[in-house]
Formats: sequence, structure tokens, C-alpha cells
Amino acid sequence: MSDTSPDTQVHLRKTRVGVVISDKMDKTLVVEHVARVPHPRFNKIVKRSKKYYVHDESSQAKVGDRVRIVETKPLSKLKRWTLAEVLSH
Repeated sequence: MSDTSPDTQVHLRKTRVGVVISDKMDKTLVVEHVARVPHPRFNKIVKRSKKYYVHDESSQAKVGDRVRIVETKPLSKLKRWTLAEVLSH
């Protein structure tokens, strides 16, 4: 018998690694994540990019930094991610 009832499920947060493209807002970054995925029809690897609005409480990341972000509860109209760590400057 397993303990995987709906009440005891653990929800893991999604993580992404991207590059900071803007830090002009207060406590908010814009991070661009580039995913390399196979094209559905031709199976060639193509790049898909997406921008995420990220909460940065201490304003530690700057433009050009490579960062890891973690999914969180909605913090504002657009922010659903928070800064986990700065990987490189």
C-alpha cells in the first residue's frame, strides 16, 4: 500500500536558468529563458525564448547576469517567479 493520496502529494516548484535583460524596476527583474526544443514536425532543434518577471528583494542581480529562478505564488499582475541564486556575473 502506498502513501500517494491526494492530500500528501508534494508539489515541486519549476526552476529555470536565464539571463537578466532588465533591472530598471524596483525589486523586479526581467529574465529571458532560452529553451532548445525539437520542432514538432521536422525534429530539428530550435530555440524558444520567453521572458519572466522575477522578484528580487535585495536587487542583487544586474543586467547580463545568469540566474536561477523558482516558481512561486502570484506576487503581482505579472510576477510569478522569484530569484533563487545568481550563477555568474
